[in-house]
Amino acid sequence: MSEVKISAATRTEFGKGAARRIRREDKVPGVLYGHGSDPLHLTLPGHDLLMALRTPNVLIALDIDGKSNELAIPKSVQRDPLKGFLEHVDLLLVKRGEQVTVEIPVHTEGELAPGGFLLEHVLNALPVEAEATHIPESVTVSVEGLAAGDSILAKDITLPKGTKLNVEEDAVVLQVLAAQAEEAPEGEEAAEEEAAEA
Repeated sequence: MSEVKISAATRTEFGKGAARRIRREDKVPGVLYGHGSDPLHLTLPGHDLLMALRTPNVLIALDIDGKSNELAIPKSVQRDPLKGFLEHVDLLLVKRGEQVTVEIPVHTEGELAPGGFLLEHVLNALPVEAEATHIPESVTVSVEGLAAGDSILAKDITLPKGTKLNVEEDAVVLQVLAAQAEEAPEGEEAAEEEAAEA
């Protein structure tokens, strides 16, 4: 798991106007909370944060005002729905050795059995419990040769050492569906029959 160092500053201005000013400076307003401490309002560098968030469940080493160093993981990220830039981030304070609950992305490899089957991701991310500084970035599952009716359950997925499922073992993560042939609307069929009779 990668650890990314980011310099942050505490902020004292709040509200929409203050948030807009922060974003105009290519920075992102955020909140650091956890361990029963009061939430700490921060300003984070936009580009550095954006690059860090490309890694799911990235561990962020925060240098706050050049004084305190804290470890955090992203808990909630708000983006502009049209332009995609970061609007706000909630960070969860963590300590080395602490167990945290996160969701890790599920990737697939291999080809389904021939026959035009569809693979449905019932769970796009797998809820797991892991040590805060050793959160896996993702898990990869082989779907080689699976056919309609086959499914992969949470308990079938091999997790990295030190990581435990935080979901029912029998929860369906992936399932294979039979592809349904598209039926022509009745009006089109009737028109085709009339054309054939003419």
